[in-house]
Amino acid sequence: MSEGKPVFKIGSRKSELALIQTNIVIDELKKIYPNYLYEIVTMTTTGDQILDKPLPKIGQKSLFTKELETALLNDEVDLLVHSLKDLPTVLPSGLALGAILEREDARDALLLHPKHRGLTLASLPENSIIGTSSLRRAAQLKRNFPKLTIKDIRGNLQTRLKKLNQGIYDGIILAVAGVHRMGWEDRISQVLLETDMLYAVGQGALAVECRKKDCPLFAGLYHVDTAFCCIAERSLLNTLGGGCSAPVAVHSRLETSDGRLYLTAAVWSLDGSETLQKTASTTVIKPDLQSGDDLSEISFCGVTVECLGKYHIRQAVKLGVDVANDLIEKGALKIIEDAKN
Repeated sequence: MSEGKPVFKIGSRKSELALIQTNIVIDELKKIYPNYLYEIVTMTTTGDQILDKPLPKIGQKSLFTKELETALLNDEVDLLVHSLKDLPTVLPSGLALGAILEREDARDALLLHPKHRGLTLASLPENSIIGTSSLRRAAQLKRNFPKLTIKDIRGNLQTRLKKLNQGIYDGIILAVAGVHRMGWEDRISQVLLETDMLYAVGQGALAVECRKKDCPLFAGLYHVDTAFCCIAERSLLNTLGGGCSAPVAVHSRLETSDGRLYLTAAVWSLDGSETLQKTASTTVIKPDLQSGDDLSEISFCGVTVECLGKYHIRQAVKLGVDVANDLIEKGALKIIEDAKN
C-alpha cells in the first residue's frame, strides 16, 4: 500500500457483475476507512478470454484469478474482490483471504425463456435445453431431471441472458446471488431447493484477497458465521483436490442458537448415475485461542486465524476434512478424476 496516500487500489474483473460486487465491498470499506479514496483497476482473466471451450476443458487453474493475483503480488493493486466460488482453495504464496463478507442467497436459480414463464424444471417439456457451464449443475440436472437436455453455455451474465432471450436455450441456471446483484429478480422462475440442487463451494459470498501482511486492514469486513460455513466448505474441496469446476457441491448452515455447524457434500459422475453424499455436523466454539494452542498444521484454505479475531476455527476445518474423507473412502476421487478427463 502506498505510504502516506489514502488510496485503496482494488483489482476486479471487467464484467458488470464483478464491478457491482467490487462496489459492494467498497461501500463496506468506506464505513471503516471513510477518508480513503477508492480506485478500481479492471483486468481481463483467462476465463474471460477463452469463451469457445467449456471451463473444465481449458485445462488451467485459477482461470478467473491468476492475472489479478499477479497484479496484487506486484503491488499494482492493494486488494482483489472475488466471488468466493471462483477462488481456488490454495492461494499463491504471500496472499491470503483478508475477508469473507456476509453471504447472499447461496442457492441456484432457473431463468426461463418467456414462452415458458411460470414453469419449473419438473414441468418443462421433454428435451427442453438448459444451459450451464458447471459440471456440478449439469450432473445434478441429469440425475434429477433426466428428460431435459443439458448444453454448455459461456459468457458473462448479460451474454447468457441474451442467448436465453434469443431462444437458443429454454432455460439457464445461474446463482441467485448474481441474479439479485444484477437486479434481475423478476426473471427467476424457480429457486432450486437443496433437494433439487446443492450449490458450489463458497457460492453467494464475496471475498477480499490481499497480501498476508495487509490482512489486519480488512478483518473488520469479516462476517463470522459466513466464514465458518465457507471455511468448512473450502476445507472439504481442498481435501478432495477438486477445483471450482469439479462436480462437487455443498449445503452448509450454522445454527446461531447452539453454535452447531452442518455440512452436506456430494460428488456426482457427469451423467448423474453415481452419487456420493455425506452430512455431518460439529459444534463451533468461538472463544479466543488459548496460549500454546498450535494451529500451524491446519490448512485454512487462505484464511488466517488473525483475520477472524482469533476465533477458534479448528472445528470448521476438521468438519470439511472429515466429510471429504468419508466421500473419498466411498470412491469420490475416481469420480472427480473421471470428470476431469
